[in-house]
Amino acid sequence: MNAQKANLINVVTMMVVSTWGYINTLTPSIIDLLPLLVAVVLLSLNNGIKFGLKGQINAAAVITALVFLGLAKATYTAYENVDHDDVVRYGLMALTCFFSLIFFIASFFQNKTKSLKS
Repeated sequence: MNAQKANLINVVTMMVVSTWGYINTLTPSIIDLLPLLVAVVLLSLNNGIKFGLKGQINAAAVITALVFLGLAKATYTAYENVDHDDVVRYGLMALTCFFSLIFFIASFFQNKTKSLKS
């Protein structure tokens, strides 16, 4: 598994789960589709991640970290409000963001050791 595949899994999960949350609610809000919009941005950066473009990798890592923080806060708020559906939705998206962040950080260290050896 590499950062590109982890990012792709994160993007697909965010797209599916945020769309599910938008359709599943009684009073849908455009705010429920924000993870979908962020996922589209991350999907546009996925090709740059695949080919090792540092600027796009860094942008995707920063966006993923910010989204993770937002989703973790939303998960905590849903947990406090005892809204089980939202806890599952936000928790799943936060989990895949965290998973993707781990692979971004691992790729940073891997690229750093490659540049030091050469």
